[in-house]
Amino acid sequence: GSPTAFVSNGDSGVNAMAFDSSNNKVVIAYRDTNNHGYAVVATVSGSSVSFGTPVAYYSGTIENHQSVVFDSDANKVVVFYGRSSTGKAKVGTVSGTSISFGSEAEFDTNTGVKFDGTFDSTNNKVVVTYRGASNYVEARVGTISGTSISFGTAVVAMSLATDDNRATFDSNRGKVVICSRISTKGRAVVGTVSGTDISFANNVIFA
Repeated sequence: GSPTAFVSNGDSGVNAMAFDSSNNKVVIAYRDTNNHGYAVVATVSGSSVSFGTPVAYYSGTIENHQSVVFDSDANKVVVFYGRSSTGKAKVGTVSGTSISFGSEAEFDTNTGVKFDGTFDSTNNKVVVTYRGASNYVEARVGTISGTSISFGTAVVAMSLATDDNRATFDSNRGKVVICSRISTKGRAVVGTVSGTDISFANNVIFA
């Protein structure tokens, strides 16, 4: 279809999105020209898309990177973002063409960059991976309660300095997979969630 602008007054930064299957909406998170964090709800109709009014999830300076995850058990969206060299998260609730956010939670105290999230539908948990202490690949399990999210203990997924991280969930095996760029190589590792903890097997090079 024809492109439709969800930001009409400037740069949208490095944005991210997720599909809210409970409301049949797409949620897009982005950074505006003031470097503030915003989210907007998109509605698809045929080959067209329309947008609700953007909502600020953080009215202050954020890093130029976000990740959005939909929790189909809680029917909530989680926006991950970085600010002041820390990693933060907020739970979003979609209503019609708008979205509201709960309180801020912290998942990373080291850098607040190179993060990504995924939803484990086997255990009904959110998992976030990021560049943690010593620039190693770390991960934490998030649990949504109402409009808040809390995180379990940080676990090192790979004891290697990472340049970037991505996460996804294999619903057939019930496993989280984290892929990272480390010293020009691509490495992947499988994670198993148990309660509010996650454990990892040995990583392998895929590229």
